[in-house]
Amino acid sequence: MTVITRFAPSPTGNLHIGSIRTALYSWLFARHYNGKFLLRIEDSDVERSTLESVQSILSGLKWLGLNWDKGPYFQSERLDRYKNVIRLMLNEGKAYKCYCSFEKIKKEREFQISKNKKPRYSGTCRNLKNEIRFNQDYVVRFKNPLSGKVIFSDQIRGRISFDNSELDDLIIQRSNGMPTYNFCVVVDDLDMNVTHVIRGEDHINNTPRQINILKSLEANIPIYAHVSMILDETGKKISKRKDSMNIIEYRENGFLPEALLNYILRLGWSYGDKEIFDLVEMKKLFNLKFISKSPSIINEKKLLWLNRHYINNLPFHYVSECLKFYFKKRNIDIKNGPNVECIIELFKNRCYTFQQIVDSSHYFYKDFSYFDKIAAHKYLVCHNFLVLKELYKKIFFLYLWETKGLSKVIDKISIKFKMKKKEISMILRVSVTGNVHSPGISTVMYLIGREKTLIRINKAINYIKNVNF
Repeated sequence: MTVITRFAPSPTGNLHIGSIRTALYSWLFARHYNGKFLLRIEDSDVERSTLESVQSILSGLKWLGLNWDKGPYFQSERLDRYKNVIRLMLNEGKAYKCYCSFEKIKKEREFQISKNKKPRYSGTCRNLKNEIRFNQDYVVRFKNPLSGKVIFSDQIRGRISFDNSELDDLIIQRSNGMPTYNFCVVVDDLDMNVTHVIRGEDHINNTPRQINILKSLEANIPIYAHVSMILDETGKKISKRKDSMNIIEYRENGFLPEALLNYILRLGWSYGDKEIFDLVEMKKLFNLKFISKSPSIINEKKLLWLNRHYINNLPFHYVSECLKFYFKKRNIDIKNGPNVECIIELFKNRCYTFQQIVDSSHYFYKDFSYFDKIAAHKYLVCHNFLVLKELYKKIFFLYLWETKGLSKVIDKISIKFKMKKKEISMILRVSVTGNVHSPGISTVMYLIGREKTLIRINKAINYIKNVNF
């Protein structure tokens, strides 16, 4: 048997971490067994489905490298197939037209609830002959078995059983002629020969209904695995239509796909105490038996730690190309400064994301228009005016432009003005970078270059003049 899995998102909101985990687990399972991974866009909900969400899904999967073997299939392009199956089921008595009005259904359910009964369709139209009623709306319902049980072995949760008497006669076609989600899923899985369905635990209640429809169509039943939910850091379930971050936003914020995949893999799956997995290891080691039944909680600190790990350990050329992408997005011309390889060496242990590296190093490539207010108030003050004048002179006449020479300049100024070397370095740091945070200032000045360093020190001198004199 060839293993065939599928990722079947609805394009009604952001492609968030929960969705990607489902895609990743399905992709890894297929890759582990040399099977096929399908992409299906379940856009049968026409009113809420958007092209923007479709693009988000495709872009997110491509960025993460979760390539699909077939698809993307769109349910909106398969309507004729669904309607043909419904027509066949009506002819064979496996489904029936229900003419009950919305008001009637509502009253029935309210009455059942008042009697502490589970609300379900009463079956008024279940045994009606296939008569034609002109000018009267109807839905099509699946004729669910009235007795017996639906039993399946969930690969994560074990044996799960439902009584058929508790299941409703599911609507498989709405009054507007559109097939419903649960029905489309069944026909798709049948036509695409899906062998394993890995999805969220919120679909468990759909599974017995889908199994019964599959049985009525004399189809093979897939093997199911329902993964637990993912909670945000406050313990609330993440939702694709509310506060969840779009996967593409992680890219915008400077995360590597390798780090994000490693992080998502570990949200509910483990392999001993191992924390770091590359793609080869993921495909080799992944299985369903090590997936936890308990909810997973998002931990942003862990993701940041992983991202810094990959910045430090992936091939240097690859990391450099990634960083260039973020400088370009910020319209920063890296030709006006040091090689990005130097920037990576300086900041790879100081920053967690590429965005942080760009934010922390932009002054190497472009001049800043103002000094940080708090930093300037503390360091660009009257009693440091002569210090900066002397620094300017010493740096101007420095014979060799090297970090060792710049460091000696700072030492000499420290002795002359009887100030701590740390304080001299901070005055220079604010003058040259505009703020109080940077790597060693001698290295920073060396990479910025003599001309720019002198221009910025002079700018700081003029700032003190304008503010204090």
